[in-house]
Amino acid sequence: MAFTDKDPHSAGEILRVVALGIRIDRRKQRGKPVKALENRVDRIRQEAQKREDKRGRK
Repeated sequence: MAFTDKDPHSAGEILRVVALGIRIDRRKQRGKPVKALENRVDRIRQEAQKREDKRGRK
């Protein structure tokens, strides 16, 4: 279920993206690579958008 009418993300997806964002920020501060975490965030967003696009076609 979407968090709002305008948002394709579920509450769980929002929490995962926020948690990953915190991890990304901490790793950047330490000078460590963050590309893999950023890719995970992108996949979560893409899956949510795909699901909402599919729902909108019906």
